Amino acid sequence: MEKEELQSYEKAFLIAEDAVGFAQKLVKGNAKALELAEKIEKRIVELGGKPAWPVNISINEIAAHYTPSIGDNLVLKEGDFVKVDIGAQVNGYICDRAFTVCIDKKSNPMIEASEKALEECLKLIKAGTKVHEISEVCESTVNNLGFNVIRNLAGHRVERYNQHAHPSIPNGKNTIQDKIESGNVYAMEVFVTNGSGFVVESSPTEIFQYNKDSAVRLWEARKVLELAKNEFEKLPFTKRWLTGISPIKIGMAFQQLIDTEALIEFPPLKEESNGMVAVTEKSVIVK
Repeated sequence: MEKEELQSYEKAFLIAEDAVGFAQKLVKGNAKALELAEKIEKRIVELGGKPAWPVNISINEIAAHYTPSIGDNLVLKEGDFVKVDIGAQVNGYICDRAFTVCIDKKSNPMIEASEKALEECLKLIKAGTKVHEISEVCESTVNNLGFNVIRNLAGHRVERYNQHAHPSIPNGKNTIQDKIESGNVYAMEVFVTNGSGFVVESSPTEIFQYNKDSAVRLWEARKVLELAKNEFEKLPFTKRWLTGISPIKIGMAFQQLIDTEALIEFPPLKEESNGMVAVTEKSVIVK
């Protein structure tokens, strides 16, 4: 890893760590999800980074990919399992972090199972370890504590301007022979549930990402695509980040971009049996 790359990663890691501590103080009953997301994103910018994607605030059976919309009135309440997924990037080098809070509860066994499994997995993320070895420890640890992993979600390698690079590190047991390599960055992400252990797509979708240039009719669609490519640097973004675009035309603009595959959608992911979900995630540089 080159010196400049390492310095950017290290700064992103420090910013993400600060943002996590900042966010943990804000996640409490009666907090508004929209205000929470915007405060965390602002904090990342104030510290000299950029959000690598919109802050995810996924509640209860929603495992991932929920970010508040413009005018979102979602309020956190007692007993909610609140998962906060934060990405900070510096020059395109990303740190991916996530944590879970059960509102008004000091501890929760499902959250503790996620934290424990992550701790055990991180011990194995070193050069030469095979992916399936990590996944086996992940699922066994969670099962032994009385819960299920979400089998179709995974940790993953992180590259510059690429939040989900190869290889993935599934939460569930598998036979993947890819090895952890020195000089790479990996985000280990452990999803735990008291449900069946699979997620399905839900709605509404508020997270999008540049995919390719495309000829679109509406000026608003062309503007969104320009922002997705340049301002957001081809990383995930959300409609509430857009300014200067008519809210009346925004729906039609996005539909054109999706129909032409100029944008990728990231719909919210819901545990299929409506089980509660907890997640803990950390990124590590393998030296």
